[in-house]
Amino acid sequence: MRSFSLCIATLVCGVVSTALPAPASEDALPAGAWQPIPTEPLEKYDMPPAYIYRLEIGPRMISPYAGFTSYQVNVDQNGNNIVGDAANEPSITVDPTNSSRMTIGWRQFNTVSSNFRQGGWGYTTDGGVHWTFPGVLEPGVFRSDPVLYSNEIGTFSYLSLLQSFCDNIYRSTDGGQSWTELQPDGLAGGGDKEWFTIDRTNGTGHGFHYQAWSPAASCTSGLFSRSTDGGATWQSPLSLPNSAHWGTLDVASNGNLFIGGGNGGSSFWCIRSSNAQNPGVTPTFDQVTTVSLGGGLVGGNVNPGGLTGQIFLWVDRSGGPTNNNIYMLASVRPPSYSNGTDVMIARSTNGGASFSAPVRVNDDATTNKWHWFGTLSVAPNGRLDAVWYDTRNDAGNLLSQLFYSYSTDGGVTWAPNMVVSQPFNPTEGWPQQNKIGDYITIVSDNTGGNVAYSATFNFNPTNNQHEQDVYYVRVTPSGGATPTPTVTPTPSSTATATPTASPTATRTPTATPTVTPIATATATATPTAIATATRTPTATPTFTPTATATATATATATATATRTPASTPTATATFTPTPTVTATATATAAATATATATPIATATPTATAIATSTPTPTSTPRVTPTPRSGPTPRVRPTPPPRPSGS
Repeated sequence: MRSFSLCIATLVCGVVSTALPAPASEDALPAGAWQPIPTEPLEKYDMPPAYIYRLEIGPRMISPYAGFTSYQVNVDQNGNNIVGDAANEPSITVDPTNSSRMTIGWRQFNTVSSNFRQGGWGYTTDGGVHWTFPGVLEPGVFRSDPVLYSNEIGTFSYLSLLQSFCDNIYRSTDGGQSWTELQPDGLAGGGDKEWFTIDRTNGTGHGFHYQAWSPAASCTSGLFSRSTDGGATWQSPLSLPNSAHWGTLDVASNGNLFIGGGNGGSSFWCIRSSNAQNPGVTPTFDQVTTVSLGGGLVGGNVNPGGLTGQIFLWVDRSGGPTNNNIYMLASVRPPSYSNGTDVMIARSTNGGASFSAPVRVNDDATTNKWHWFGTLSVAPNGRLDAVWYDTRNDAGNLLSQLFYSYSTDGGVTWAPNMVVSQPFNPTEGWPQQNKIGDYITIVSDNTGGNVAYSATFNFNPTNNQHEQDVYYVRVTPSGGATPTPTVTPTPSSTATATPTASPTATRTPTATPTVTPIATATATATPTAIATATRTPTATPTFTPTATATATATATATATATRTPASTPTATATFTPTPTVTATATATAAATATATATPIATATPTATAIATSTPTPTSTPRVTPTPRSGPTPRVRPTPPPRPSGS
């Protein structure tokens, strides 16, 4: 059962040191290579939770761009946007046995007037089109730095940080719909900027959980810990070579554990433990390899209170030519830049003994632009997917868009970059801290990647700013992949035209549906009428053409997206209902044709002569919003007072 106790015995918020390892001396590095090491923003408790009585609601944001569609995840019980809150730092996990089941965890701020955050999460069962946000893991309990991961059978784990700088894990066996706390709060060890992975191999370490965190603030001591019982209990923490931090972990197909990390600046390491998979020994780290990523981690004006990138390490377990390749990727500033960052990746083909020279993933010719929050995933077939925020299209070097690229040759070359999202201002919607989190995440399968990211598409007129929300988008090498519902026709005995439409009211800046009916009727054959409809929100038009008459059903709508290109962009969705779908059938015989198509229809005429129907379709269906139900007050609990931190 779920425990709601709060670990306060180890509360260290007011006394923990925020100091990082001393920056490398400028004299010790090559000329022009020195970059200041960014100060780590600690995930500390310093504001109490705020009581919320909220009546404002709005339609959830669905934001299409260049063939990709981003769906808002942090919505209320009716699927609406929650006005006045903030959500960022999303981590996504996908059920490897059923890719329609996914869960995203994030830092949930119930109001932008307080930086008190909780462990929010949402789940989907239809591949990311619709999301359910049941609430937070523990109401009134401070949580941050969410990291989610799935084992090979689809059991999800959710690791998060408490105000004590200790953490704990929740487990879900139903695709994220419900969660069980595996230990009392704080008993999984850990520390600030923690990350974890699960051994999915068939070796002796199968099911082991491995966790690493930052030296800036930890629960007790050390920087690494292991669980051999599925995350329920954790062994005494161990030190990591070079105090490597701000990175991730992964396991090779032979069970070897690899940890990527750095010093917060331009030094990066790949650390191996070949015996962490042996439950009978204390893990040791038998290989430490220096990795060049062509620059260093920095802070910046795009995310002034947070990081502009962490270090992501992934291991290829495809079983193909690139099997057990190790990849490290980060957004770094090259020594020649005075501003901005590039997304850089290096690879090892010999078990981490050495790494290639770094390769730049972003393909623009600009310099000093921000290519930030770079993150990576490796598909089961060995394809690499990378996404990041990018300011290349903004003259002010602030407005960011999500970009995507992929590699099919082990990271040697990368496909032309694709723009995935509308531009947004990352400096709006701050919940009393000047950042939009510290990372975004992606999980790949054989055909594409599932991305969780934060953006400020929704506009809140109350504070005249856009809001930080969490979004899901599917990226594929072929471009955007928007799920399209399949509809089935029902024959009717009456040849009448009855158009209907039931769209879901969603804010959609653009919509370009198409309908192309083709009908052929022969007196001695069974013709087929096919209509293809592509749309973003759900709409179900129905029409019944008559073989001896002309049936015209019209359903149009106009969606307008307007952005004011300033430091504060404005997105406005306007709907003008005028649906249009025209199907005209002309027959020159005593034929009876009956069909109801939605939008795939089958017509079966009965006649002794030849009847030919030649429709001329014209369609630009648009969306008509459905009125929302009345607002529902959301009552937030008022937790007991907490000790204040620094």
